[in-house]
Amino acid sequence: MCNRYRMTAKQADLAARYGVDAIYPEDANFPPPELFPDREAWVLRQDNDGRRLDTMSWGFPRKVPGKRIDKITGKPVLLDTKVTNVRNYTSPFWKSALANPERRCLVPFTSFSEYGPGPTGKRPLFWFGVPSRPIVSFAGVWRPTEAGAVFAFLTTEPNPLVAPVHPKAMPVLLDEEDEERWLTCSFDDAVALAKPFPSQLMSVKQADDPRAEVGKAEQKTAEEQRPDQPSLDL
Repeated sequence: MCNRYRMTAKQADLAARYGVDAIYPEDANFPPPELFPDREAWVLRQDNDGRRLDTMSWGFPRKVPGKRIDKITGKPVLLDTKVTNVRNYTSPFWKSALANPERRCLVPFTSFSEYGPGPTGKRPLFWFGVPSRPIVSFAGVWRPTEAGAVFAFLTTEPNPLVAPVHPKAMPVLLDEEDEERWLTCSFDDAVALAKPFPSQLMSVKQADDPRAEVGKAEQKTAEEQRPDQPSLDL
């Protein structure tokens, strides 16, 4: 599953790409270019006033049973997790968002990563992109929470370029002509858009140093920093 991606384009370029106004509040804390679960990221959503750029935290909150048993109830203690990728589109957990066009969104990115096979802590990292399109959109969903708005994006079967690196899934990348449709169409039409992006339009490059983050000289590996986030399959 994709738990690390980049959005390195400038805000002005991002606004121009989607035909919206840029956000320039004096106290703005803009998202970093390297994105991990729980970090704030750019999202484009649509409401009655049209399209707008927004910032949201990556990952839907969800409680899952842990290994520890509560001595009083005899039941597993529930743990707070964040679900970043959407795979089972008909699950009640996701369908309420997918069925409502106002809860769908576009998640801009310039490249996304997947770890290839290998021993824990030494797995090679590969970066995927679309050379002809500097800014691409994941098919996303979002919802408000008490702590602020959160988002996740859909995954699907991997194409022939991604499959050798990550055979389980790849993010759903939208064609530009399908972005408006994603934000407005019916549930069935939205699910139909969840398909592998053509591999011949993509590129891949192995990272020289998986620990390297854009804008940071030294970092621990993403695997060490962030535990795997589940892709919900109910």
